[in-house]
Amino acid sequence: MASEGDKPQIEPPPASYKSAVWEHFGFPIRYSSDGHKNVDKTVTVCKICMTRVPYSQGNTTNMTGHLRRHHPRVDSSRAQVRPKQFQQHTLPSAFKQPLSSHSDKHKTITKALGVFIAKDIQPYSVVDDAGFQHLIKTLEPRYEIPSRAHFSSKIIPELYDETRSKIENKLANAKHVALTTDSWTSRATESYLTVTAHYISDWQLESAVLQTCPLFENHTSSHLADALMSAVTDWKLERPNITIPVTTDNARNMVNAIKEAAGLGPQIGCFAHILNLAAKKAVALQQTSRLLGKVRKVVAFFHKSTTAANALKVKQEMLNIPAHKLIHDTPTRWNTIYDMMERYLEQQPAIYSALMDKNIKKNVKDIAVLSDSELTLAEEMIQLLKPLKTTTTLLSTETAPSLSMVLPLKTMILKSMDPADHDSPAIKDAKAAISEDLKSRYTDPDLQDYLNRASFLDPRFKSLPNLDAALCLNVCSGVIREIIEQQGQPVAAEAGPSGSQNPPESPPVKKSAMSELFGDFFRAPDKTKTFDNIVEEEVMSYKAEDSIDTDAYPLAWWELHESKYPHVAKLAKQYLCVCATSVPSERVFSTAGDIVSASRSRLATENVNKLIFLQKNMKI
Repeated sequence: MASEGDKPQIEPPPASYKSAVWEHFGFPIRYSSDGHKNVDKTVTVCKICMTRVPYSQGNTTNMTGHLRRHHPRVDSSRAQVRPKQFQQHTLPSAFKQPLSSHSDKHKTITKALGVFIAKDIQPYSVVDDAGFQHLIKTLEPRYEIPSRAHFSSKIIPELYDETRSKIENKLANAKHVALTTDSWTSRATESYLTVTAHYISDWQLESAVLQTCPLFENHTSSHLADALMSAVTDWKLERPNITIPVTTDNARNMVNAIKEAAGLGPQIGCFAHILNLAAKKAVALQQTSRLLGKVRKVVAFFHKSTTAANALKVKQEMLNIPAHKLIHDTPTRWNTIYDMMERYLEQQPAIYSALMDKNIKKNVKDIAVLSDSELTLAEEMIQLLKPLKTTTTLLSTETAPSLSMVLPLKTMILKSMDPADHDSPAIKDAKAAISEDLKSRYTDPDLQDYLNRASFLDPRFKSLPNLDAALCLNVCSGVIREIIEQQGQPVAAEAGPSGSQNPPESPPVKKSAMSELFGDFFRAPDKTKTFDNIVEEEVMSYKAEDSIDTDAYPLAWWELHESKYPHVAKLAKQYLCVCATSVPSERVFSTAGDIVSASRSRLATENVNKLIFLQKNMKI
């Protein structure tokens, strides 16, 4: 037995050790030279005599035998379960106790990490990264990070369900919903169809990415129609007696899909895509194409050569020119051609000076700067394409109505394409190419009528300056008819033939003193007006209002005037939520490219949908 002075420090056994012998035994504690505490769990120490007894995990035979031989008065068989001992932790040790996975704090941190993964497009494997684990341990040492499988199978699905529920509630309260859709192919060569919804709530334009579903079949119009109808049904978007307008690109299969899908329509061709096609025809003309070829060679040279790029920086500083990098165009987007030419013109002095540098000149092959005539053509093309560039940027917004601008902008662009006496032959050809392409767009009479009504219901364009008086009147009449059909009773029938027998005349009613005195001067409103008359007067009164400034926010105007024009306001919500472009769906592509990256190309399609959904819709 150990002497009093040799008594070791004893660590109590864990609470999970239930045998009664543990009332009399513990584990010895030793301290290293640097003061670090070590608990030896290969032996136990008898609290009665301080004797060390060998111990193997889960086996209490040695301790029971020790009690029987040396301490027979102690009955270790009395209690089958060791009573729970209360142990008050010191303040430092309390902070070292790990957080229970069921505690509120642990759940809050885990949910926050799920938000971080979804919102910042992080891979699930980030929870295994050493630097990330170090950060979490520094912020909360007691928190144990769950596995990546826990996030992918539990946390992200829970966040998805929570966010989806909120959006479903908003969509259920929206009387009118419009869609945009487009398809794309991931890095893993899997095809997806993205659908976005747009609606007006409290006179604010709201939008949500509904789903990004895989397309396993060929992209025929019937398969696309089925996929769209599945989204409409899944999200409960059907509205009685109202079709859902859909904005898509101008691909034939997508146009036909909207026509085939019951309850969808009209199909609105993406105006940005239309402008892209028109501008491409202009820049594909021979003289312009040759000009762009020379610019591309110069830009590619400075992108590939680090020596040339450094020389360009030196010349930019020397000539006091903005230190901007040259822009290379993307074949599928004409606006990058505009940006490339604009940046080239800005940097032209620095480019010329850098190419003439003796250290650069010897490496320059088949590269020539633009001649004076080509520089002039480039400047003229920039001026020609500027309205199209501005229009594309303007229509790409998701926070303001855009469909109402389509026909007014088309009219303004066509007007800017009228030939001028000072135009060069190349510019005249470019203007003709753009005009010819734009004039063939939105020519369907029903679609034109729909777009004109959208413009009329926007207080910025309700005067319809792009139409003559007769067409303006037709648009007003169409709006009146639509309000009556949707919101009230049918148009009142005209009076029957006058040959019917007249009812007998009633005796004149005796007038009161008040009636005799005031007569018709203060007559009460005529309560016999039909709903048709009320709507017609409301629409014509709205038409007579002054248009607001084009920089004003039309939905703010409607919020102030809804009580004055309640029937027109309801129809305005239906039209002004429709997008002029499919850009909201196309924006998902870049997000999806970050999610389905090279390191995560095998991500399951279900996870792709949930991660895109959360990144676009979750509010933090």
